[in-house]
Amino acid sequence: MKLAPRETAAYVAKPDPARAGILLYGPDAMRVALKRQDLVAALLGPSGEAEMRLTRLAPGDLRRDPAALDSAMRAQGFFPGMRIVFIDAAPDTLAATIGAVLQTWRPEDARLVVTAGNLSKGSALRKLFEAHPNALAAAIYADPPGRAEIAAALARAGLAEVPDAAMADLTALAHALDPGDFAQFAEKLALYKLADATPLGAADIAAVAPLSTEAGIDEVLDAVADGRPERLGPTLRRLHDQGVGAVALAIAATRHFRTLHAIAAHPGGASQGIGSVRPPLFGPRRDKLLRQAQGWGAARLEEALAILIEADLSLRSGGATAPQAALIERALFRLTYLGRR
Repeated sequence: MKLAPRETAAYVAKPDPARAGILLYGPDAMRVALKRQDLVAALLGPSGEAEMRLTRLAPGDLRRDPAALDSAMRAQGFFPGMRIVFIDAAPDTLAATIGAVLQTWRPEDARLVVTAGNLSKGSALRKLFEAHPNALAAAIYADPPGRAEIAAALARAGLAEVPDAAMADLTALAHALDPGDFAQFAEKLALYKLADATPLGAADIAAVAPLSTEAGIDEVLDAVADGRPERLGPTLRRLHDQGVGAVALAIAATRHFRTLHAIAAHPGGASQGIGSVRPPLFGPRRDKLLRQAQGWGAARLEEALAILIEADLSLRSGGATAPQAALIERALFRLTYLGRR
């Protein structure tokens, strides 16, 4: 049976213990691993691993000894309770071995959890789990987490009550960070607020939130495109302290403004142009780029690209008299004020 993406988060939080098995697959190994971790914890409870009710089997071992899977599924543990057999990064070549176990599965057997990479519609593993009446196949995409997923991650870390204003900030941060990084951030934030009874606020989040290089560059580009020089200066200083080079900033800025120009210059208008961007844009990022493209317009975006190309040529020529950091900062501040006209 195929599990719809919008249903996956709810199912992982509260899985059906009567299911024989589930396949979790997707292009992002970290996102798949986190979903698998949550699913196993929901099925086994907090003491499942300590009670040795989770058995891990490597694909290589199963290729050498296919019968090991059947033995693991039918084995009896020392402790009462549900057992899980987990196969990580399973290839399509194991479909026959897994299919034989699912075909003879009994309620007293272990539950089977299988993870895999990005699988096509023709994948033997996908077809096996989607066609089985008592098994599930769930695709894990790299979409930004929804509010419910973010709230669940915070609750697991010990932050059950979050004011709406703080949740809005946390949602933006969750969209900027990888899932694993956000989970670590949530744990640090919970520790930071451990002895503090005051409501969670923006200052608490800022004190713990990481400024990754990618997130910092995005912050710079948003400050420039939104015409906010008061935000640009401090962020540039932090990136400089992190060792982010001027050429990297120039490349990122040029890419961002070329995307905005493609949106604004689309023959059908910006509303159609936003849909032509590849890879596709979704959610808040889509709305933000559309707003920026409409605010600048194609003509001013061409001016902006000319400024960036000139700065990039100066950076790469090696003959510039000013330091590289000063060259790109001057260009970015010019763009910031250009965007306010």
